[in-house]
Amino acid sequence: MLLAVAVLCAGLVQAEPRHGIAMHGEVRHTPDFTHFSYVDPTAPKGGELVLGERGSFDNLNPFTVRGVVPLGIREWVFESLLKRSNDEAFSLYAWVAQSVEVAPDRSWVSFTLDPRARFSDGTPVRVADVIFSAEILRDKGRPNHRSYYAKIMRITRPGPGQVRFDFDPDSIDREMPLILGLMPILSKAYYAQQDITAPSLRAPLGSGPYTVGEVSPGRSITYRRNRDYWAADLPVNRGQNNFDTIRVDFYRDENTAFEAFKAGQFDVWEEKDPARWARAYDFSAVRDGAVVRAAIPHGRPSGLRGFVFNSRRPPFDDIRVREALNFLFDFEWVNRTYFYGAYRRTRSLFDNTGLSAAGNAASPQEAAWLAPFPDAVPPEIMRKGYAPPVSDGSGRNRDGAKRALALLREAGWILKDGQMAQAAGGAPMQFEILLVRPEEEKLALSFARAAQRLGIQIQVRTVDASQYQERLRNYDFDMTLYDWYASLSPGNEQKYYWGSKAAATPGTRNYPGIKSPAMDAMIAHLLNAGNEAEFVAAARALDRVLMSGHYVVPLYYLPADNVARRVYLELPERPPLYGFDISAWWDGRVQRVRN
Repeated sequence: MLLAVAVLCAGLVQAEPRHGIAMHGEVRHTPDFTHFSYVDPTAPKGGELVLGERGSFDNLNPFTVRGVVPLGIREWVFESLLKRSNDEAFSLYAWVAQSVEVAPDRSWVSFTLDPRARFSDGTPVRVADVIFSAEILRDKGRPNHRSYYAKIMRITRPGPGQVRFDFDPDSIDREMPLILGLMPILSKAYYAQQDITAPSLRAPLGSGPYTVGEVSPGRSITYRRNRDYWAADLPVNRGQNNFDTIRVDFYRDENTAFEAFKAGQFDVWEEKDPARWARAYDFSAVRDGAVVRAAIPHGRPSGLRGFVFNSRRPPFDDIRVREALNFLFDFEWVNRTYFYGAYRRTRSLFDNTGLSAAGNAASPQEAAWLAPFPDAVPPEIMRKGYAPPVSDGSGRNRDGAKRALALLREAGWILKDGQMAQAAGGAPMQFEILLVRPEEEKLALSFARAAQRLGIQIQVRTVDASQYQERLRNYDFDMTLYDWYASLSPGNEQKYYWGSKAAATPGTRNYPGIKSPAMDAMIAHLLNAGNEAEFVAAARALDRVLMSGHYVVPLYYLPADNVARRVYLELPERPPLYGFDISAWWDGRVQRVRN
């Protein structure tokens, strides 16, 4: 439906201007708040932060699915109308918009722009830029942007500096006011001349706290703090964006990057490997106190990391095959042998939070919502959520192999002459696991060895970042290893992850190819939840459907972030709910000089 720009008619429902909005309930901070509770408002400005990233990049345009963009482009160069608090489930506060109004039924949202807002070239941010952003991202943006902004029925201008979005009454989505609040704001004068569907190495123009400086494609990018940044003293920014420069260097693989960190080539290392955390930090910088380590607690959901079946392809279009292969992954052995027993096995998209169905019986509300789909969730998962297979940790996993073999026989596969083959036709079971990180190979090879015992041939293939992204974008893989992020307020992104429409749309994150009426219905209940109880019930119901489909061999998560940093980097005493936020850190050397 085409967007229209018009003058707001008299007599429409009005709402009170607010300094922030929350998905459920009220925002934590009052209108007179001065800064977020997880920052130090006195943090000094200056100094340099050097980060190390694995992989490469070949694109500075974050609005296309083509190419690989570097860390920081979206986060540090662009702004949105409202800014998210990392200490609340889903609350947004005034940023480019100085206030927001929302209809009681969330059928529309209106923003009043801050007249001080400026792009980094000094030009003002105007309503025309906001309208242009919605239209171009709807028509030419990433698949998630196109899906979200297609729900806008009409754009109007209630008054000077104001813009209002009315949503399609046939598809009102309670999250849409917040989705619009997080929309990146693009300069019409600049981006009307650009093709946002094409990768580009041209430095982008935004209104955020940093601009792009030096760029060495695939190797390094430097961001420079905009000293004339218009929003530096807003409550949502105070105590943040403290470094004068942030340089991100890229390394071929994780081992190379870690060696570079040990040698002092960059400043922060978030350790994902518990084995390395346990045994690889006896190097000189740690002994001398130049590098300090900390396990920083968090309260965010685990997300879902695992081996992903592409159910668009046989034999993974058969749920019995997917479930059988789940029995072959020996987590207990892998965790003990590779990771010193540090990991927790993932049982849910929302593990580590109250949104998880794991260990919880379905509520009456969940049961009612799932009743029209009797085959979507087995009785056991209705009673207590999903529980992954458990082995004795010996590495033999004989019970898992027996259960896998029984399921494969049921699905029409037989073990003959040491090879798993179709009973009808004799085609062997063989497939490829596509990887992008060499350090993930040991997991995939462990899985392959376990499958080999049942005559299943798995080839492990690691490709470069560009090839990997292109193959993922077009779902050109049998199995891959992927990690879906989860928040405390799941919403529209769940369509992008698991929705039936997304399964056939290149560039989404529905990598398993899920096409489930039950899943679509649970996502709809999640988006339409009117209170906290309905929201939790919908999240758990979605979780049950997802895990019941055996689309992923779930791996593991850590309940804390293991972080090593140069001692001169300082950070606030209390981390936010979602984990450490590097935007609130500062260079302690600057503070010492000033003192």
